[in-house]
Amino acid sequence: MPEKRVGLLGCGTIGSQLAIAVDAGKIPNASLVSLFDVIESSTQSLKSKMQSSPDDYSDFAKFVSSDIDIVVEAASQDAVRKFGKIILEAGKDMMVMSVGALADEAFLSELVQIASKKGCRIYVPTGAIAGIDAIRSVKHLLESVALTTTKSPKALAGAPFFETSKIKLEDIAKRTIVYEGPASEAVRAFPANVNVAAVLSLAGIGVDRTMVRIVADPAATTNQHEIVATGSFGEFHITVNNVPSPGNPKTSFLAVLSAIECLRSICDDGMRIGS
Repeated sequence: MPEKRVGLLGCGTIGSQLAIAVDAGKIPNASLVSLFDVIESSTQSLKSKMQSSPDDYSDFAKFVSSDIDIVVEAASQDAVRKFGKIILEAGKDMMVMSVGALADEAFLSELVQIASKKGCRIYVPTGAIAGIDAIRSVKHLLESVALTTTKSPKALAGAPFFETSKIKLEDIAKRTIVYEGPASEAVRAFPANVNVAAVLSLAGIGVDRTMVRIVADPAATTNQHEIVATGSFGEFHITVNNVPSPGNPKTSFLAVLSAIECLRSICDDGMRIGS
């Protein structure tokens, strides 16, 4: 099949590992041709690690109008909100890593409408959790879905939640629940930590009915996600313990592997994970 020309939006930890996988030929029918990051030094740092030489852009309009078929977003929820509609309006497919941005149902509806009008697709990797196919298969039978995410305090550092919370991460000496509430609030309060909550919500009963608990545990050596889903079909209990991604403890290594597999499936003629 024709090779997919890939543009990368965001050259941080996940973006770089995805780019290196493409560069090493681990994703058949994929060619990384364009890079964009608001921090120009990030694109240069990534290029220095690659054998190929993709074009790098400091101007987003030039990046999105370059000869690419799909933009892989690996930057932030803010980047999805700022650039998502522009990407789709340009007729480019888009793979979204910062899925928390799609928890805004009005924004998601806009993106889907643009994609439908322009004949392009939105892809969502399953990220750092398992069982999404099972959740989707019983979506109409679900009564409750709960996610408990446990990470070390250092993996939660920088989350907007702590700007107003009385909880101080540096004072946590034992397993502590720092947040309990709907996924709609969790993805805003912890944008770099619980994109899995948005993925789970999209597959299941939505961001307002999906409940999230975030636990800080100084003894944690993995990023753990526990899903409990109940309904007339029965009950699911799914637990995943992820090794943190090298260089970024906020991200699970499985999220990187999921992104690579999602892009591989797209380039193998596209099992669409979400849209």
